[in-house]
Amino acid sequence: MQVSISARHGHLGEASQEKLKARAEKLARIFERIMAIEVTVDLKNEQVPEVGIHVSAEHKHDFVAHATSETLQGALDGAVQKIEQQLRKYKERVQERHRNSNARHMDVGANLAEEGVADELVEE
Repeated sequence: MQVSISARHGHLGEASQEKLKARAEKLARIFERIMAIEVTVDLKNEQVPEVGIHVSAEHKHDFVAHATSETLQGALDGAVQKIEQQLRKYKERVQERHRNSNARHMDVGANLAEEGVADELVEE
C-alpha cells in the first residue's frame, strides 16, 4: 500500500508527516483492498487547516473525505473518521451481498426439495 502526504501553501514537519502516515496506514485494518492513500493538507488559512484524504481501492471507485478544524490533528481526525465510515459501509454492503447470494442459492434448492421437484429431476 502506497501512502503519499503533501502540503499546500505551507510545510509540514517530519513529526507531523509521520503522524499522518501512521493514521493513514491504520485504514488498511478496516479494508484490506486499499492500494493507495493520498493525504493532502491545505494550510492556506493557518487558523483552519483542511485535510483531504483520497483512498484508492482495488475493484472499487475511490473514497474521498475532507475535514477542517482549528487544529491539524482535529482536521485529520475528522477526515479519517469520514473515510472509516465509508470503508465500513462499503465492506458491510459487499459482505451482505455475498451472504444474500449464497442464501438465495440455498433457498432455491430447499424450495425444490419441498415441492418434490428435486426427486423428479433425479429420476429423469
